[in-house]
Amino acid sequence: MQSASRLRPFKRVAAIAAVLFAVSVSGCTNPPPEPPPSPTPVPDVHIAAVGDMNPERNVDPDSPSGRNAAAITRLVENNEIDAFLGLGDFQYRTAYCEDYVEYWAQLWGGTMPKLYWVSAPNHDWEPGRNTDLDNFMDGQCPGSTAKSAANQELGFIWNGQPYSKDFGNWHFAFLSSAHWKYNTKRARELTKWLDKDLEKAKAAGKHLAVVYHEPYYTSNTEAHRRADDHKPWINVMWKHRVRLTLSGSQHNYERSCPVNASDRCVDDGMTAFQVSTGGIDLREFTSRPRYIEERISDTHGFLRLTLRGDGSFDWNFVATTGDGTDSGTRSAPE
Repeated sequence: MQSASRLRPFKRVAAIAAVLFAVSVSGCTNPPPEPPPSPTPVPDVHIAAVGDMNPERNVDPDSPSGRNAAAITRLVENNEIDAFLGLGDFQYRTAYCEDYVEYWAQLWGGTMPKLYWVSAPNHDWEPGRNTDLDNFMDGQCPGSTAKSAANQELGFIWNGQPYSKDFGNWHFAFLSSAHWKYNTKRARELTKWLDKDLEKAKAAGKHLAVVYHEPYYTSNTEAHRRADDHKPWINVMWKHRVRLTLSGSQHNYERSCPVNASDRCVDDGMTAFQVSTGGIDLREFTSRPRYIEERISDTHGFLRLTLRGDGSFDWNFVATTGDGTDSGTRSAPE
């Protein structure tokens, strides 16, 4: 029989082995799960916008229209913007196919690859008279086969047809003000279209913007007053808390406070930009609504916007002839 003294070393070794085994087993737990990947940030959207562009028979590259056209064309060619929004009144005075091809396209044709457009009454189209803008934008005018970005994506868009487009986390609706002048029944029908379009986009988490030519939030000039008949559209925009609107027509530049449908400045209102400084002779203001925060009547230029995924945005009025400036930032909605 082995003595107890001879067994002790083996017991000590066994005890140490048991301890080491227990430690090793306790360290074999599953590692903690990896955290979910962060959502991919939505890229900023860069936009240029202006309306009321080219005077009658103008092809002068050093004219206000030519300077604006050249500046925006460079942004398009250098891929510095995602879209150029044409706010109506492309070619003065009463434009047909030959006018767009021989004049507007000579200066502004380079913007077509990123152009999204709305039509205005009178200069752009009047039923039964000048109705060629939609043909030109679809490359159907003799001498020009280029199509706007909107037409490349959607096909033929007739002069009064509404459409919408998402840019990043922003949703833009495009409407022709001409309906309020030529067909009020159709304009009211478009109110329903706008309501459904914005409701769907808002439910998808988009921030909202609307483009239409004749401004509702504007100062008076000798030629135009606010487009009161557009109020049904404004009510729908306010209902869905549209963040910004873009219009033209007045031949000057304006920016409102965030404004509601009752003309009051409120935190969740619409910032209304009126940018009709594309190249036509400018007009002085004859009134000063309390909701207008900035305005310029002596400078041609265009608006640049940087739209962020959280609903915040920067704006910058880029002067091309004159010294007027306006820039700033609106923070994201709470």
